[in-house]
Amino acid sequence: MNRPVRRALRSDPYRLVRLGAWSVAETAPALVIGLAIARAIDEGFAAGRPGVGFAWLAVLGGAWLVAAVGARQVVMAVAAIVEPFREDLLAHVVEGALQRSTTSGRGPGTGAVARSNLQVELARDAFASVITVVRSFVFTVVSVMLGLTTLIPEVLVLVLPPFVVGLGLFLLSLPALARRQRAFIMADEHTAESLTDMVGGLRDITACRAEDRVAATVGLQVAEQARVTRSLARVTALRTVSLAVGGWLPVLLVLAGTPWLISRGAGAGVILGALAYITQSLAPALGNLVEGLGISGVRLRVSLNRILHSEDLPRRPAGRSPSKGTSRGAGVELRGVTFAYGPHAEPVIDDLHLSVPEGDHIAVVGPSGIGKSTLAALVTGMLRPHSGQILVGGVPAEELHPAGRTLIPQEAYVFRGSLMENLTYLAQAPAAAVDGAVAAVGLTALVTRLGGYSAEIHSGMLSPGERQLIALARAYLAPARLVILDEATCHLDPAAEARAEEAFIRRGGTLLVIAHRLTSALRARRILVMDGTSVRLGGHEEMLAVSPLYADLVGRWNPSNTQELVP
Repeated sequence: MNRPVRRALRSDPYRLVRLGAWSVAETAPALVIGLAIARAIDEGFAAGRPGVGFAWLAVLGGAWLVAAVGARQVVMAVAAIVEPFREDLLAHVVEGALQRSTTSGRGPGTGAVARSNLQVELARDAFASVITVVRSFVFTVVSVMLGLTTLIPEVLVLVLPPFVVGLGLFLLSLPALARRQRAFIMADEHTAESLTDMVGGLRDITACRAEDRVAATVGLQVAEQARVTRSLARVTALRTVSLAVGGWLPVLLVLAGTPWLISRGAGAGVILGALAYITQSLAPALGNLVEGLGISGVRLRVSLNRILHSEDLPRRPAGRSPSKGTSRGAGVELRGVTFAYGPHAEPVIDDLHLSVPEGDHIAVVGPSGIGKSTLAALVTGMLRPHSGQILVGGVPAEELHPAGRTLIPQEAYVFRGSLMENLTYLAQAPAAAVDGAVAAVGLTALVTRLGGYSAEIHSGMLSPGERQLIALARAYLAPARLVILDEATCHLDPAAEARAEEAFIRRGGTLLVIAHRLTSALRARRILVMDGTSVRLGGHEEMLAVSPLYADLVGRWNPSNTQELVP
């Protein structure tokens, strides 16, 4: 990470020489201030020679004019070093993005854009700040020490030791400060990202009934940021101690040592001059160094780390399994799962054992509020059981990669954008695959009515059934091998519902349907009946024989209507 910094500093030695020369001019007041005050008092005003006093003050004023010119030139000299540094980082970002684009066959990802527009600018600004404060500190300290030596060498005994101790304390605390400042920056960014994702996905969160889980996740991030902030505050307290020791303890020592300095020939002007050197030059220089390295230095390190070491991974093509949290299949297994909404509430699901082999098709039936949607949320990992274990392809449900399963809730959602963007939200699918999904779930008529895939849509312009068809096509295109339809066809007529469910049956993978009509159960290979006291699983004929609830539902079902599966 230090390589770009070294390259920027060594690329043109003349720039450093120019910066050093103008830095001497900028720090001229630090060299002159104490000496001018001491001479103006002792040799001028106190000696009855006001002209001499004003002459020394004029010298100090001239030093400030020189410093003003020097400050302007210093800014330009720093820019001459920093801008090539910025261009070097931009070249690295662009080359990396183009190389990954060529390798993956896709355009540069958003990460490259973010780094070029944000991280590079942060690194440039932080680098400029570090150069400015370190350069100013070095030249100011040298000027102050030369001025004190010229004024009265003995005062260095009172000033130099505490200054060195304070500087040493800061340098010793710098690694810990850098680590904790970096942790604070990262925690702050993670919290902001979590909140942004939460706000942007409120509709999704509500649709999937994941409010409690998302709130808990964001709450953990906020708590982590609070912990990191407290840790940073403790190290910052040591930084304050170093400032007190190195910048302000010399003032007390000079005041306490005034009798000794007077015995060494110092007058009132010399004492005031020494105090001016400390309070107007030395202490501010140390404070600026602590502030600059403690904040800008860490930001420079963090930004360079992201630019030089983080890579944009090519997007995973549709249909390929993800590398992390990947299941070895889409089979579902529940082992003694119990879940209740609250520590004192009755379990909605109690000691449930269930095995769904990969490729199985199960319909879940039962009264409203019996726990069907809770079961769907548990299988997808949005809820965690109080006891027991849920595995999807051998992977705990809460650790499964999001691309490994798809849940379509009852209230399907679309976002403002083109129809194509809505359909390919979960997968990078070619046009032929999109056409196939649209035809499979029965969305062709809607595509025609809207004017094609490029049509701009939003939730308010579509009926609930049309939104469900779009969500079904989106899930059909997704690479997930486990699909859960939580009454996802309730706003469709029976014929459209049958067409959509049969499309997912032909699609393959494991299909779990929270049934809205008995016809969904009849299409399934097996039926899971939840009646509040027990859970039974089997075929249609078997359930008629062993489940009074299911037998009652079948007995009251009329194929000519759309009666729901609610007694």
